[in-house]
Amino acid sequence: MPDSPCSTPEARQLDFWLGEWDLTWPAEQMGGAQGDLGRGRNSITRLFDDCVIEENFMTDDASYRGHSVSVYDVSAGVWRQTWVDSAGGYLWLTGGEVDGQMILSTEPVEKEAGVAVNRMVFADVETDSLEWVWQRSDDGGSNWTDLWNISYRRF
Repeated sequence: MPDSPCSTPEARQLDFWLGEWDLTWPAEQMGGAQGDLGRGRNSITRLFDDCVIEENFMTDDASYRGHSVSVYDVSAGVWRQTWVDSAGGYLWLTGGEVDGQMILSTEPVEKEAGVAVNRMVFADVETDSLEWVWQRSDDGGSNWTDLWNISYRRF
């Protein structure tokens, strides 16, 4: 019997993210007071014969919740993620490993000021910690601005 397409090394690139995570971020990045820390939890699991990675995010006060599903698209050779949240947000991202970091990006959108792109970057990945950064570019990806930096620590 052939191996599952979800057992390839590429399909396991997000395994570092699996688990239960305690999260912190500068509170002002989500409308809180400067100098305070925002706090939350994220639970990342594999489903459907280990082919789908499911994310369940929630701030400690439950004022914001989000859910994503991610899958490695073997035919396209990229990761795909769909994100929905309690603010009515919907995002569709694609990407993969770039220079040792996992990066998933939105499609570029033409704006008056230029071409806007958003992306998430998983950086400084260790066994029990990682840094997640949400970034925006208004020039098609030449320059990036950090909008939300989350520090992950395993429970």
